[in-house]
Amino acid sequence: MRDRDLAPEEFRRLGHEVVDWMAEYLADPRVYPVVARTEPGQLTSALPTSAPETGEPMEDILAGFHDLILPATTHWNHPRFMAYFSVSASAPGILAEMLAAVLNTNHMVWKSNPAATELEQVTLGWLREWLGLPPSFFGQIFDTASISTMHGIAAARMWAAPETRTSGAPPNMTVYCSEHAHSSIEKGAMAIGVGQDNVRKVPADAAFRLIPQALAEMIRADRAAGTRP
Repeated sequence: MRDRDLAPEEFRRLGHEVVDWMAEYLADPRVYPVVARTEPGQLTSALPTSAPETGEPMEDILAGFHDLILPATTHWNHPRFMAYFSVSASAPGILAEMLAAVLNTNHMVWKSNPAATELEQVTLGWLREWLGLPPSFFGQIFDTASISTMHGIAAARMWAAPETRTSGAPPNMTVYCSEHAHSSIEKGAMAIGVGQDNVRKVPADAAFRLIPQALAEMIRADRAAGTRP
């Protein structure tokens, strides 16, 4: 596929164009409205109904970005964006993503990319120190909070029922979370087979803190009913 890729000089020219636009955007994203001012399906109707048979020039693709994608974008980088959770990317982070995209590696094991594997361990070690956790704690980076939640539930299930690895999960596992917990708790329980009905919502106080006494009582009741917290 390399023979169909951009030539180095063309890549450099387009790259400068894109980075120049990125810098202008980050300098003042307020030139765009916070919320997209399009109607549902408006972008869909503006896009081709079938995939192109041949590749399109990058100039046309960038024009489509400016003419079609930007008007249909809700700008999370906007200073007046206050919905969901703010994840405005920093300029160094954006540059780092560019470098990661160019290297295009995966560190699923050490041999597939020693640099990424060891960098993850070192930086998470720094985070562990900042949190005041002992050296025995171990972590890894996930792409989203929902995925990390799912893995947390899976790890808890393995601790409570080690036989899950060979025999499958027992049907009586229960998960506990605050009544204000994110929906990813239930989604994680569904994804790994614990089940939505086995997620217990623990009451919280006026300060949104989970009530320990309520949790203890729910665990006692569930154990009496034959379930495994």
